[in-house]
Amino acid sequence: MKDSVIVVSGGMDSVTLMHEYSARIALAVTFDYGSNHNAREIACARRQCAALGIEHIVIPLEFMGRYFKSSLLSGADDIPEGHYADDNMKSTVVPFRNGIMLSVACGLAESRGLAHVMIANHGGDHAIYPDCRGGFIDAMSRAMSEGTYEGIDIIAPYTGISKSDIARRGAALGVDYADTYSCYKGGERHCGVCGTCVERREAFALAGVPDPTDYSA
Repeated sequence: MKDSVIVVSGGMDSVTLMHEYSARIALAVTFDYGSNHNAREIACARRQCAALGIEHIVIPLEFMGRYFKSSLLSGADDIPEGHYADDNMKSTVVPFRNGIMLSVACGLAESRGLAHVMIANHGGDHAIYPDCRGGFIDAMSRAMSEGTYEGIDIIAPYTGISKSDIARRGAALGVDYADTYSCYKGGERHCGVCGTCVERREAFALAGVPDPTDYSA
């Protein structure tokens, strides 16, 4: 039964979730909020949705790029290099991004008569991104349920697992990871040195899954 909206960025986590739960997904939504890598992610999301036969829409959130402060919004040169565990990665936080996107997705779900919103936050996000942690997801799900007639909630099955776990699941599902995009700098090739590129590389290596990514470094 198709009862869910999924927030899909075009990165490997949300694309894997979409493949895993494709039988339940009626609508995929990608948000264009002005990040360095938005355009490349959106292109991947479109192709992945088309391959699965899932309706895909892109909703612009230009105000975030205009008014919010984050290195993810201010250009490739501002993106720090290193591991997600490093304190300098906090500059990549887009304030309350998931809260805003989940709110919009909840409105879409209620408008479409759907019961759930899916998001692919995972355990590796928790150190840096407050709106990826289980406590936030649970609280947001309760708020959505309280604020809608049909009690719409969040399905976030990756909250407690690692990105390498996700890579293993995706490989078993046959996900084409070459057609996903992660790099925070937003170049034609993955830079290989920003936090999300480092995490991507580690995930494939730890999962024992071949990494199809074209890195420049």
